[in-house]
Parts: sequence; C-alpha cells; structure tokens
Amino acid sequence: MTTPPLTLAVLASGRGSNLQALQDAIAAGALGARIVGVFSDKPACGAIAIARAHGLHTVAVSPRDCANRAAHDEALFSEVAAVQPDLIVCAGYMRIIGAASVRRFEGRMINIHPSLLPKYPGLDTHARTIAAGDREHGATVHAVIPELDAGPLLAQVRFAVLPGDDAAALARRLLPREHALLVATAGLFAQRRVQLHADHALLDGRRLSAPLLLDAANHLIGA
Repeated sequence: MTTPPLTLAVLASGRGSNLQALQDAIAAGALGARIVGVFSDKPACGAIAIARAHGLHTVAVSPRDCANRAAHDEALFSEVAAVQPDLIVCAGYMRIIGAASVRRFEGRMINIHPSLLPKYPGLDTHARTIAAGDREHGATVHAVIPELDAGPLLAQVRFAVLPGDDAAALARRLLPREHALLVATAGLFAQRRVQLHADHALLDGRRLSAPLLLDAANHLIGA
C-alpha cells in the first residue's frame, strides 16, 4: 500500500528559506509530503511571498490586530486546525506559542532551532556560540512543548567553529545544513516512523536516547 503524502502546515516569520527547502524537496520527489498551508505573524515576510509564488494556501495574522497573545494564537491556530495537517513545522516562526495552542497540537509540532540544544535556547544563538568559545555549532529539530526550545530532541547537524569565525560566518555556513536537516527529519515523519510525546520521541517504536546526526551526505545516522 502506498503511504499518502504527509500534510504539512508551515509556520514562519522571516525570509522563508526553510519553507523553500521543503517545497524544493517535495517538487523533486525527495520528500513525500504536501504543504497544505503557510502561516505567519508577519503578513509582509518572505515566507508568505514564497508561499504565494508557489500557489500555496497562506494565512497571516498580525499581532497588532489581536487584543493579546492568547487572542493571536487562537486566531492563527484556528486557521492551522482548519487545514488538518499531519505535522506542523515551525520553520523560523519567531513568536513564542502559548501553552494552550501547543497542547492543542500535542505530538504534531516540530521546530528547527539554530543551536545544539539544550545549549542556547532562544535568540542570538550564533553570537552566544562565539562568546562561549564553543568548538562546535549546529542546528536541532525538536518536538514543541510549552517550555521554550525544550522538547524532545529528534535530530541535529554539527560542524566545527573555525578560527576567525564570527556570528555572521556561522549563520552563513549553518543555513544550507539547517535546510538539509529539516528535510531529512520531515522525511522520517513522511515515512510514519516517528511518534512524539511530551518527554520523549519514538523512532520505529524505539525511544530515542540521543538525537540522530545528519552526515555529509544528508543522511540521518541511525535512522
């Protein structure tokens, strides 16, 4: 029996490069998925422009049009619920999602974060890596839970911090690896191999004790 395409709702606030990477992988037949909607808190962001260029369903709700954070979450995530996604991908979505909305989609929401979690949740991860004198940097895909950037870790990509690197250099080198990591991880969901829980993730029914690692050929080691 053929597995139906995984339906994805993508949340984004910025330029949309991770969204583009997902769409490119789908178009190339490398990811068995279908994007059923792109959702944002910034109507003029690049992600919304990319989505419209691809003819994707888009919804943008500005926080300025809502009474408070809870009202914004309710407005945006009611639109997400309407497209009935198998998986919600936070791909550069920069607002903290309230606990009620996270629980509404428990087990169906992932985020890509530009650090080797649990190091450096939140913002300014490249600069914090440099300031700490770390020898490695990377990105992490994790399950979303109410606590910020604290959900079970699914997969990571790592690379060396080089002498003379600054935050901008790390960001440039990380971006294509981040794209590959997100596509590879989404592929596991498309194959129905992952189950998310509040405090752990299962791969093929086995509890992940450490995140999978993306190799130079864009394969997840151990998957």
